[in-house]
Amino acid sequence: MTASDKAIAMTKIAAAAAEDKVAENLVALDVSKPFVLTDVFLFASGRNERQVASIADGIEEKMHEAKYKLLRKEGKETGRWILMDFGDIIVHVMHEQDRMFYDIERLWKDAPVVKL
Repeated sequence: MTASDKAIAMTKIAAAAAEDKVAENLVALDVSKPFVLTDVFLFASGRNERQVASIADGIEEKMHEAKYKLLRKEGKETGRWILMDFGDIIVHVMHEQDRMFYDIERLWKDAPVVKL
């Protein structure tokens, strides 16, 4: 099983929105095979809490414009790791220090990369 065309389209919209807010180290992984709850994880980094929040806000705004509903969002209060669930994709916007510390991409290292 691979990520759906819809999930890939959603990922590209979210990634473009993150890039507009100067997000760094964008990585999208197709986790549809080992993780049945979603198709794609998108990771993006910000240099500080304010930028992390701005990246998440930008993604939420562009996804809303594209008619994709945000189902859940966590972590906005601290601005260190904001998790956004859009159903077919889950976006992780992380402070660069936390991303290096947790290294959660390592857990999904066998997942294919989605070209952005």
